[in-house]
Amino acid sequence: MSMYTDFVRNLEESFPRGAARALAGQPISAGEIRTELLSGLTVALALVPEAVAFAFVAGVHPLVGLYAAFLVGLITAIFGGRPGMISGATGALAVVMVALVAQHGVEYLFATVVLMGLLQVAAGVLRFGKFIRMVPHAVMLGFVNGLAIVIFLAQLGQFQVPGTAEAAGHGIAGGEWLTGWPLATMLLLVALTMAIIWLLPRLTTVVPAPLAGIGIVALVVIGLDIDVPRVGDMASIEGGLPSFHLPLVPLSFETLWIILPYAVILAAIGLIESLLTLNLVNRMTGQRGGASKECIAQGAANIVTGFFGGMGGCAMIGQSMINVRSGGRRRLSGISAALFLLSFILIGSPLIEQIPLAALVGVMFMVVIGTFAWNTFRIMRVVPLHATFVMLLVTVVTVWEDLAIAVVVGVIASALWYAWESAKRIDAIAETGPDGEKVYRIQGPLFFGSASGFGELFDPERDPDTVILDFANSRVFDQSALSAIEGVSARYNQAGKSIRLRHLSRDCYRLLSRTGLLFDESDDDPDYQVAVDYSVKVGLFEGAH
Repeated sequence: MSMYTDFVRNLEESFPRGAARALAGQPISAGEIRTELLSGLTVALALVPEAVAFAFVAGVHPLVGLYAAFLVGLITAIFGGRPGMISGATGALAVVMVALVAQHGVEYLFATVVLMGLLQVAAGVLRFGKFIRMVPHAVMLGFVNGLAIVIFLAQLGQFQVPGTAEAAGHGIAGGEWLTGWPLATMLLLVALTMAIIWLLPRLTTVVPAPLAGIGIVALVVIGLDIDVPRVGDMASIEGGLPSFHLPLVPLSFETLWIILPYAVILAAIGLIESLLTLNLVNRMTGQRGGASKECIAQGAANIVTGFFGGMGGCAMIGQSMINVRSGGRRRLSGISAALFLLSFILIGSPLIEQIPLAALVGVMFMVVIGTFAWNTFRIMRVVPLHATFVMLLVTVVTVWEDLAIAVVVGVIASALWYAWESAKRIDAIAETGPDGEKVYRIQGPLFFGSASGFGELFDPERDPDTVILDFANSRVFDQSALSAIEGVSARYNQAGKSIRLRHLSRDCYRLLSRTGLLFDESDDDPDYQVAVDYSVKVGLFEGAH
């Protein structure tokens, strides 16, 4: 067996199947390697101010945010479910961490991040990631648009005097705004960066446009010694390698009671944001990613980060957009971004700290333009009113509250609307059978929303002595539906008339058998399941007849 075959086999045993294919199984050209590395460098440059800013938000040292960006980014790039997706320290998690750090200190944060990772791994093992399929398209549009607005608003803090925004919690309120020539210079450099990013792809694709924009504007600023805010004005990024560190917290139930609520919230926010980012990148690249694999990778990354002094993280949608639009499609771009970031911390800090913030703001503004779904305004004119409402609701909640909360609110709103519409679809077609019995052919789904309307379809006082309910064109979904069937049968029994059921699933027959109802079982009965087996145990139908 050849040395190369041995190498590939070892690689496949060490990494997930997708990672092995990306690193060894698929040929990659020199041009693709260059594109991946340059995309990674672009992302790494954009990661620095973001990680520092989110560390300020959480109330921890900037290196805690930078270590998280390196470790989470590296591990998810290797093992994650979506090659090309970028992960690191995020603002959505930082705003939750700040209360924990303020009350209990950074050591409790590290312990929380470890527990957060364990919960995310459990979610991946249990394949909870598949539930991201339940997010409607209207919610995705609202999420994307809200995200674009959030990214835009986050950049406005760079137009404040260095130091004042951090003192105000790194928000756009409370800091002193740039005025006069400093503001004009900042805006001019932002516009120059955006112009380079827009024009360069029309001339050449050798270098990613965002990287060229950052490089050219940085050279102009350094060469002309223009006095504008730079990365180093936020904080020094110089440091060493992250070292293994057990969180210095008591191993007790009291500690668990403190960190568990934060860990659950952080795990949920991280998974929702990561899985939505995965879906977004999937749509942009036309490829599919593994949701459960991403959950496990995010969890493993956070476990490691918690033991190496990082604040944890999840997928970063803005940086993922930069990577994809710069040509990053493979795991190499994410791996190189993490390694470039580490090199900045170890040896490149003096140079990186000279990069003007205006160049990075220009890159993020172009991300905003590319992320916002501009066809939303056209879609709103043709989709149903409730879809437009959901899109706007998710957008507003994303901007004012949180990405994860917005998605949950949007899914609930969509589900309630669907339930309301489905509840109105219940109906029955009445026919007379060959022996004079009355046959009700039930139409539409029977569930908690339609159970009340279902009972109004029948007239036990006027119906003949024998009544048949045929469910061939219906489906019984839940406990409320079974209770509604039992209620109708009780009304006919009280009127001294017999009722029989037809075309119910086997588990429906089993659950209703204790009521004494008659069934017309046949080979063409449906075989779907009603998940209310516990109702027999608790005696839901006790005393039904």
